[in-house]
Amino acid sequence: GLHPRIIAEGFETAKIKALEVLEEVKVTKEMKRKILLDVTRTSLQTKVHAELADVLTEAVVDSVLAVRRPGYPINLFMVEIVEMKHKLETDTKLIQGLVLDHGARHPDMKKRVEDAFILICSVSLEYERTEVNSGFFYKTAEEKEKLIKAERKFIEDRVQKIIDLKDKVCAQSNKGFVVINQKGIDPFSLDTLAKHGIVALRRAKRRNMERLSLACGGMAVNSFEDLTVDCLGHAGLMYEYTLGEEKFTFIEECVNPRSVTLLVKGPNKHTLTQIKDAIRDGLHAIKNALEDGCVVPGAGAVEVAMAEALIMYKNGVTGRARLGVQAFADALLIIPKVLAQNAGYDSQETLVKVQAEHFESKQLVGIDLNTTVIATNILLVDEIMRAGMSSLKR
Repeated sequence: GLHPRIIAEGFETAKIKALEVLEEVKVTKEMKRKILLDVTRTSLQTKVHAELADVLTEAVVDSVLAVRRPGYPINLFMVEIVEMKHKLETDTKLIQGLVLDHGARHPDMKKRVEDAFILICSVSLEYERTEVNSGFFYKTAEEKEKLIKAERKFIEDRVQKIIDLKDKVCAQSNKGFVVINQKGIDPFSLDTLAKHGIVALRRAKRRNMERLSLACGGMAVNSFEDLTVDCLGHAGLMYEYTLGEEKFTFIEECVNPRSVTLLVKGPNKHTLTQIKDAIRDGLHAIKNALEDGCVVPGAGAVEVAMAEALIMYKNGVTGRARLGVQAFADALLIIPKVLAQNAGYDSQETLVKVQAEHFESKQLVGIDLNTTVIATNILLVDEIMRAGMSSLKR
């Protein structure tokens, strides 16, 4: 009922005071794992049910801690989210490495390799037509055969360099050797590699090339001219998993991986989408907490503290701006009132109890809604919005 100008005058001074209180209540201690778990659990429980949130919490926190590099901004693109329509949503887990959505292309190659060297490359191992228009003329079948052999030898020399490196690093051990190539590998090259016990994957996605280097170590190479042991990465386990007609290649047990995979499982597409949305929210919540170095308590505790400080501050304000400060304080208290109302409590009675406890203890006091189901359902904002939008399209 106040005139907008009166509210505006009081709001400006009230906002400054409220921000001062907010700075005081921030938890500015070191972001230990326990705090990050609490932040993530709070975020996830507004998206999925409590049982699933507990399963996802540790996986999400550990994935961000794995890709975090001192002195660099946190790059959440290094956390790959792979969905698999299989089993239950509670089977979602963190893979300390990568999951590729394809397998090897040769029947004689091993489906499981332990303690493996990983060669990551973007080198063509198949015959390709030149980009420049050119023609070759021959008079006899012998000349044609000679030309074909010369073309094959160019590819065979590249394959032989891989074999020579494999023989060098695996000569005195039973270690495996895996080639992951962004470009193609023709059947002849695959056959030669398989005969030498090398597992080869072709047509790897470009976005996985950097992730593979960060997960397994080593470096991606674009040429085999200077191929050395230093180029190789390592993985404790590499295996192929077949689900229906789809194949997945798991590269796990990497030492200090800087890129990891969250394998999202669920019985249907709707569940997978819901989990992925929740995971993305959780990842960004941790990223913000780590980069800001502080956490603000929830459950209406901050709003109650700021409102009390504003009411005390109001006594020192003169003129009609005083009414604006009071209006700002009242607006802040809407948050704890709605929380109490959603939980089925009497909003006024609950708010009075919280304010009294805060005044006496001088500690941050919020409203505990753990015993309610209604509040959780109401806070599923994304699902409600999605349902509303879908009904409008009909």
